[in-house]
Formats: sequence, C-alpha cells, structure tokens
Amino acid sequence: MNGLAQADATSETQLASILAILDDMKADEVVEIDLRGKSAIGDYMLVCTGRSSRQVVSIADKVTEELKARHGILSKTEGKDGGDWVLIDTGDVIVHVFRPEVREFYQIEKMWMPAPPTRSSGH
Repeated sequence: MNGLAQADATSETQLASILAILDDMKADEVVEIDLRGKSAIGDYMLVCTGRSSRQVVSIADKVTEELKARHGILSKTEGKDGGDWVLIDTGDVIVHVFRPEVREFYQIEKMWMPAPPTRSSGH
C-alpha cells in the first residue's frame, strides 16, 4: 500500500468497513455513536459485545487486520491480553469490544449517548 491509502479512507469509509467486519464476526449489540462536534478523540465510536474472551480477541484481530489490508490503516489496540475489553483506535473511529459482563459493568456507551429528555414533575 502506498502512503495515500490512509488519506483516502474517510471516517465514514472506515466506519462502514468496521460495521461490516463486526457483522461478519457475529459481534452482538453493536452501538454506533457519532462523536463529530462532541469530542476531538474521533468521529465515531462503536461499542459491541463478543460472547467470550476468545471472540473478543478474534473480533479485534479481524478489525485491525482488515483495516490494514483494505485501507492501509495501522490501528492502535489495548487490552488484547485479557480479552475482557479491547480498545481499537484508528484515529477516526474508536471501537470497544467487550465481554457481556464487562460491558454491563462499565456501560461506556451511556457516557456518550444523548441524555433522555427529562420531564418536569409539576410539583
């Protein structure tokens, strides 16, 4: 791949590729969060669940391998040793892959999702 491959991969292109990979790898409960205008850490965040530590690591490996092969993107990863929670950072898209119990404990997507409207009690 030449040095232009990464520049050609927009955050939307990366997002579409990652969503397709997560679908192929049977990731559960995929949540997409649009970070544009909300944070400088990236344009999108994806949160998903793997059913076991082995599947969490396999999903992370496949995402990083495919992004490198398709777009020339070298992703940074954290947490692959434990297999409970793997973070993949492409620069534009951040992917969190959790085991179910770990995802439930941290509830990371709730920090980034819009708050539900509150009702005034009228009291």
